[in-house]
Amino acid sequence: MGRDIEAEVTARMVDALERGTVPWQRPWTSAAGLMPTSATTGKPYRGVNVWLLSLTAMEHGYASPYWLTFNQCKTLGGTVRKGQKGTVVVFWKMLDRTEQAADGTERARKVPLLRYYHVFNVEQCDDVKLPPRFTMPEEREPLTVSDAVRAVIDGYANGPAIRHAPSDRAYYSPMDDAITLPALEQWTTETGYAGTLFHELTHSTGHPSRLDRFARNGEPQHFGSQQYAREELVAEMGAAILAASTGIDCDFPQSAAYVASWLRALSDDRSLVLKAAQQAQRATDRILGTTFEERTESETETVAA
Repeated sequence: MGRDIEAEVTARMVDALERGTVPWQRPWTSAAGLMPTSATTGKPYRGVNVWLLSLTAMEHGYASPYWLTFNQCKTLGGTVRKGQKGTVVVFWKMLDRTEQAADGTERARKVPLLRYYHVFNVEQCDDVKLPPRFTMPEEREPLTVSDAVRAVIDGYANGPAIRHAPSDRAYYSPMDDAITLPALEQWTTETGYAGTLFHELTHSTGHPSRLDRFARNGEPQHFGSQQYAREELVAEMGAAILAASTGIDCDFPQSAAYVASWLRALSDDRSLVLKAAQQAQRATDRILGTTFEERTESETETVAA
């Protein structure tokens, strides 16, 4: 039975959305500043292939915009590394068909047929010699990080390491206690940079050396679990609080997709938002160095009155 490529492509996009990734919204450019591009023709991919290849690059952290087939890799003197998986790209092939009209006459027409093939990023290959014309574009000017954002970073006592490197990923690693972000040259706006940084800073407060939140909530290992949903919601809420504290009007383009997925998966947990908000507040207090005295029950009643 043949593959249903249309269904596969749709499932790929839906899966990304359900995992909280909006393929067409990202606050940084590719490391090279280019759209996904053929390593043999130099032409950018078009249509849904742009998003399919961008998703793969984002998920695996590929900095190169160049893609090629298995045979094209061999032609350029390289080899695809063992165990690497290709990404499906699609195209429409127009076929000539002849059909008979009601009056018995024949007429020709074009019929589109969806075809597909697999490509690999050059970072999945070894020894590929790209044509000389594929020179990397001049680097963008590095993003200037505002004093307000610097103050948050500098004021985070015993905070995690923050690394910038050409890549298509932003994440916090509890094992290394380090945040990795795309290079400053890749960011298009400070609001996008700040929102992403604040999200990862909030995650980092869960480390055992700080609030030890992961031990209580469980490691957020996979989408759909209550542990994953709560930790991501904590990070989004924490990022919003940090944005407000700095006066930066951050744009969180993925929030809608995240929240919709969380609430669908955890609709029976009515306490989720309250618990996550409480943990987000503790996280931002830890980052900003905020201290306060807990009110007694009687003081709370007096204030409420």
